Amino acid sequence: MVAFSALVILSVLSAALSTPVPRALPTPVSVATAKTYLSELTVAVDSNVPAYSRDLFKTWDIISGTCDTRETVLKRDGTDVVTNTACAATSGNWVSPYDGVATTLASDLDIDHVVPLKEAWLSGARDWTAAQREAYANDLTRPQLVAITDNLNESKGDKDPSGFVPPLASYVCTYIRAWITVKHFYALTIDSAEKTALTKYINAC
Repeated sequence: MVAFSALVILSVLSAALSTPVPRALPTPVSVATAKTYLSELTVAVDSNVPAYSRDLFKTWDIISGTCDTRETVLKRDGTDVVTNTACAATSGNWVSPYDGVATTLASDLDIDHVVPLKEAWLSGARDWTAAQREAYANDLTRPQLVAITDNLNESKGDKDPSGFVPPLASYVCTYIRAWITVKHFYALTIDSAEKTALTKYINAC
């Protein structure tokens, strides 16, 4: 498995700066590919040495004009989204895919990192450069950033699928495929409980 290299970081940053703003949440790999990717992930014990800090992952980057990553995801994941001159969403309609909860208030939404920043740190990102971690935290190309209900995001915290999957059963398979897609792309490890959970869920897809 190829490690997350300087070449990858350049491609991620280049994509963020040069490609059109995405119109839809990126699609995870297929179930069959996810099973292959899962078999290729390295199983290892999580490590928090050195200790994780949220400040080690810079968010949010400017993606287009004055619009940062959060604002870009809100526009992508909503309908009839209206923004002001600072690109902040002033109105729109959103449905959180994790729980099916609808809202017209952008303030009700958090941008979830499917594979949380701390989870990434524990499974390999502690060895990355600051630029690599910034690219990861603002990645709009992989299925890694999703606008979801803020209290649900708080409930998820930094849990992996052994401790959290979306409460909306119809979205669990998509979530698991997205998790595996991200972990594989960034060559992050998985712990044994995480692999057991991923295997159970992907086999049920």
